Amino acid sequence: MQVTKGIILAGGTGSRLYPLTVATNKQLLPLYNKPVIYYSLSTLMLAGIRDVLIISSKDSLPHIERLLGTGEKFGIKCSYCVQKEPNGLPEAFILAEEFLNNHPSMLILGDNFFYGNTLCDLLKSGINTTNGAHLFLHSVQNPSAYGVATLDDKQRIQTVVEKPKNYASNLAITGLYLFDQAAPCYAKMLKPSDRGETEITDLIKIYLRENRVSYSTLGRGYTWYDAGTPASILQVSNFVETIETRQGLLICSPEEIALRLGYISKEQFHYLIEKMPDCLYKNCLKHFS
Repeated sequence: MQVTKGIILAGGTGSRLYPLTVATNKQLLPLYNKPVIYYSLSTLMLAGIRDVLIISSKDSLPHIERLLGTGEKFGIKCSYCVQKEPNGLPEAFILAEEFLNNHPSMLILGDNFFYGNTLCDLLKSGINTTNGAHLFLHSVQNPSAYGVATLDDKQRIQTVVEKPKNYASNLAITGLYLFDQAAPCYAKMLKPSDRGETEITDLIKIYLRENRVSYSTLGRGYTWYDAGTPASILQVSNFVETIETRQGLLICSPEEIALRLGYISKEQFHYLIEKMPDCLYKNCLKHFS
């Protein structure tokens, strides 16, 4: 699967974060020293994706565009699309159909955080799988809060269940997905669930019936958070602060990733730093200049 397109779904009402999200989009809230959306954008960049569509509400999109711009400063291309109502994750593929132009894609939810020493390799391994759908699974203690995948005795995905009331599996389906070029067509076939929106698990089930779903497991050494609650935002912020201050590493800095992967030159990197006001983030970036 040669993925050349990325999608960040940065919509939603942010109701779990009320009143923090009354005046701003949750993807613009801080995770330690960077806005939430920097982390999802960085994940796509680490996967080698340089053409990204950001989908959000009419009110939020101008603020996100002001933050990211055209993406040129990161050596990538950012495009933008309005989602009128949060009608479910699969709608992202319908809205992105023209942008995708019959290409496979990697979809990430704008509030998802991924970290791991070999994350880049894991992402690229998923991209190189056969055509179909590829999921990234992570074990959790509260599976009823997520879509989960169950495995058969041969460790193949058997079923996917959205927020199961009874225990089915502890393997949560993270907010990072790989789909082939058929995703927009399949997404149009879906009907809203009892929640009034289409479900990503229903889209996955179409691929399951075709026996075209693979997965990677984020095991020991990987961290994943759905940063959509006050507690998770605090936990991720503390995690990032600990790693960055104790180890001197930057986590999910688009500027640093762009330099390391050769998306921008050292001269461009220095120019970005010099344009920043004096701040902690600027000082961290200077370490890599």
